[in-house]
Amino acid sequence: MSDEACVAFLKWSLPQLGLHWPGYRKVRRLVCKRLNRRLAELSLRDLSEYRDLLLHESGEWARLDAICRIPISRFYRDRGVFDAIGQKILPELAARAAERDDRTVRCWSAGCASGEEPFTLMMLWRYRVAPDWPRACLEVLATDADEVMIARAQAACYVRSSLKDLPQKWLEAAFVRSGDLFYLTSELRRGVEFQLQDIRSAMPDGPFGLILCRNMAFTYFDEQQQRQILDRLKERLHSGGYLVLGMHETLPVGSSGFDRLAPGLPIYRRERPTGGTNT
Repeated sequence: MSDEACVAFLKWSLPQLGLHWPGYRKVRRLVCKRLNRRLAELSLRDLSEYRDLLLHESGEWARLDAICRIPISRFYRDRGVFDAIGQKILPELAARAAERDDRTVRCWSAGCASGEEPFTLMMLWRYRVAPDWPRACLEVLATDADEVMIARAQAACYVRSSLKDLPQKWLEAAFVRSGDLFYLTSELRRGVEFQLQDIRSAMPDGPFGLILCRNMAFTYFDEQQQRQILDRLKERLHSGGYLVLGMHETLPVGSSGFDRLAPGLPIYRRERPTGGTNT
């Protein structure tokens, strides 16, 4: 199929899925490649025939929605963001947990793909935070709508390109190499739980001190869904808790209830009620 035909099809179909065409502009070739494979599976000649199929078989929309998921991830992706999490956010949350006397910091990685993000959080905790807060513990819940991604995350087996941003000492300490594959040690897997879940239809119970929702909702979802999801994320954050987006993402225009941690970082802190305490 031509690029023009694919773009036209995406501009027609994405809004019907609650998705946002501008977010797909740079990744459209990946989606178009998947669409080509789907046409071959269905023995269809072109996208016009696939469009007709969608109009007559509502169940195919779910398959198209899966085709449009973009699970691109790697360990320590966006170093400045994870440096801020390790140097400021997690130590602060550990201190606040100690004040509450429950010693547990709860984090949620939404759209975790094959697990690089939640396992990076656990590395930050073990190598940077735990030495100063030995009695505190980190619990990470990681969710994704793709069962294949969840299975890969649970296997915790990675290729070298997924690890290129990790500090060398962490790479050596956290993984066991077998040929071209790197297996995360059981120590780093403990405390990370994976669940199959689509953020548009369900979310885990809070509250969380930290939620990462990066390179997903605020890139690919339309504005209405972004606002709905932001409201629900806010409900699941502690007062004073942190929400982390992707480097090129921002909150919807006019959003309230959050303060930006620092210029240039997509990290937002949920405002505390005036005169309120941590909850």
